[in-house]
Amino acid sequence: MEIMIKKRDGHFEPLSVEKTKRMIAFACLGLDSCDPLELEMDAKLQFVDGMTTKEIQKTLVQTAIEKVISKKDDGFGNQVNKMNQDWQFVAARLFLFDLYKEAAITRRYKAFGYGNFPNLVHMLVEEKKYADFFATEYTADELQELGDYIKPKRDYLFNYEGLKLLADRYLVKGFNKEIFELPQERFMAIAMHLALVEGKNKVEYAKKFYDLMSQLKMTTATPTLANAGTPFHQLSSCFISGVDDNLWSIYDVNSKFSRVSKHGGALGIYLGKVRALNSDIRGFKNSSGGVIPWIRLYNDTAVAVDQLGKRKGGATVTLDIWHKDFYEFVELRTNNGDDRRKAHDIFPAISVPNIFMERMIGRENFTLFDPHEILAVKGYALEDFYDTDDNKEFTKRYLECEQDSNLHGIEVPALDMMKKIMRSAVETGTPFIFFRDTVNAANPNKHAGMIYASNLCHEIAQNVGFTNLAEEIINEDGTITTKTNTGDMVTCNLNSISLGRVTDEELEENIALQIRMLDNVISINQAPVPESRMTSDKYRAIGLGTSGYHHYLVNHDIQWESDEHIEAADKLFENIAYYAIKASMELAKEKGAYPAFKGSEWETGEYFTRRGYTSDRWKQLAADVTKYGIRNGYLMAVAPTGSTSNIANTTAGIDPIFKKFFIEEKKGSFTPKTAPDLNDKTFWLYKEAHTIDQQWSIKACGVRQRHIDQAQSFNLYITPQMKAKEILDLYVEAYKQGIKTIYYIRNQSLEMDECTSCSS
Repeated sequence: MEIMIKKRDGHFEPLSVEKTKRMIAFACLGLDSCDPLELEMDAKLQFVDGMTTKEIQKTLVQTAIEKVISKKDDGFGNQVNKMNQDWQFVAARLFLFDLYKEAAITRRYKAFGYGNFPNLVHMLVEEKKYADFFATEYTADELQELGDYIKPKRDYLFNYEGLKLLADRYLVKGFNKEIFELPQERFMAIAMHLALVEGKNKVEYAKKFYDLMSQLKMTTATPTLANAGTPFHQLSSCFISGVDDNLWSIYDVNSKFSRVSKHGGALGIYLGKVRALNSDIRGFKNSSGGVIPWIRLYNDTAVAVDQLGKRKGGATVTLDIWHKDFYEFVELRTNNGDDRRKAHDIFPAISVPNIFMERMIGRENFTLFDPHEILAVKGYALEDFYDTDDNKEFTKRYLECEQDSNLHGIEVPALDMMKKIMRSAVETGTPFIFFRDTVNAANPNKHAGMIYASNLCHEIAQNVGFTNLAEEIINEDGTITTKTNTGDMVTCNLNSISLGRVTDEELEENIALQIRMLDNVISINQAPVPESRMTSDKYRAIGLGTSGYHHYLVNHDIQWESDEHIEAADKLFENIAYYAIKASMELAKEKGAYPAFKGSEWETGEYFTRRGYTSDRWKQLAADVTKYGIRNGYLMAVAPTGSTSNIANTTAGIDPIFKKFFIEEKKGSFTPKTAPDLNDKTFWLYKEAHTIDQQWSIKACGVRQRHIDQAQSFNLYITPQMKAKEILDLYVEAYKQGIKTIYYIRNQSLEMDECTSCSS
């Protein structure tokens, strides 16, 4: 009896075993360590009448991926793990063939692989999946030229995990999840969108941008990857807003949070101005509920307004360590205490001034205050000041507050406060740490504002402001006009250099193109909140970062725990900084400097002096920046790149690898994962995060920080065996090394919830 197989379009045809054999052979082509016959045998395909081709393909993919890590006899009767990462690429190709077939059916063409690109563009514009500008701004000839430029073979650069992630989350699909876009078309659509502002050169730049992305030599931020080219193109990862001490401001920020989250962004919220628990309200004593009720409000919004239906909204709330609500705030996510005063979906961050660290190291006392009372008694807001090497303005005013008997401060041992932070960090991974004086002293735009807080992933350091209601006017036609005094609302626009895939010789050109791409994001971005649009135009701030840092070290035969690592980090990030600043200066020649450039440390040259850039090339660049300006007021920030580094098959951000290889279980399926380019040689160069002496990571982070104008999403990895004194020493050393922020404390016994929005 002849076995009939159900095809994807619904019709049946006789089983052809030869077709399956050819497909498996094609998937293994060029991967000499992968035997097609072995895959056929191990798949144990049992063909039955009515079986679908999709079921056959799924079985082959799962078999290939399970072969990445297998048990082998070592010759002495022991079963040991053997790893062959090439099977990841076989599985990726088999999955890719599945995408090709699905796309052909959905788009009604017969070819195996990529179809007619101009037809796809026009179809998706009509379907409202692509924005109209693809049809109006690009001619038929230009669409054809760009379609012809697509390189389908670059699909073979993906491993299975990266390709599946890209397909599941980012490719444009129909209402019923049917496949329209293929991977190279997604990259080309992003490139075309970002190139729109280049005028007559848009096709040339679209090709250059496409080459960078499709060769996996960069990773782009999640919102850009998902939204570029679509009708609502919100391309930014994070936003940061300040809350003033009044109801209008509290609820205004909540409204902004909902709009940001709706379109895939996360929010950083500075709450340090809000009065403490039992503070007075309108002259009535003990009336305030403190910051916790408002944090719970933001928590509920995070849950209610998710990010494009893909995950719950993300927000971090920052509070000054001297705020009277510190003790409740630091335990927001812990499981002890009154759950009605908890916010398990908010990520708390503590803003720490130098004076706290000095007193904690000296085992001295520290005083907690109510910011509302300070403003009422002293006439100034303590949180509006910070220390630099030359001017200790915050310390001066803080000491004034301690000496004023009209203020009802609470004096506590600084070390006890640090113990509370550490206890929460061990249990929950938070609070994040924001060293406010270190951040503000290095701010190149301190002439225009102050940095109060960072974003969810703690790599952004830009001026933050406060928007307040000016007046509401009832018009004669029955409408109401609301006027506000706006403050800076930070927008994070992120890309990352894939260090594991870029040679030192390619670095300058790669960075120049990425700076241009990020600057174009600012020009074309569809901001969800007007204040973010205004701030973005004012500073044209971007965040060029890196992924594949550990991958880079391994490629250069550098051990993590070595002086060679520290020297390499210093040299690499100085070059990145130089190329980035130079590229932004060249853009300023072409398109003009950012509007707030006048009076900045970029203009005065203080930025370069502060960092000790004294070589001839730096002196020349500083002079050029003074003369021509710089296009972007903020330039560099290292994001976590958790998901997008998986797409690029490289390591995440600046982190060491978590495991050399492991098996991940999701929804009943098992996916073996390996470190990038793992083989007999690199196996001993990759050291896992929780086995690394964290002092080496801190040293490297401090060296890199000198060259990064913003911050780094920097994690510390601890184990349950570490003593409290050892963990405390990590915090102290991070402060002494001039690190600006600390993201998660990643306890080996915990799993952390990574931010997708900032995964550039």
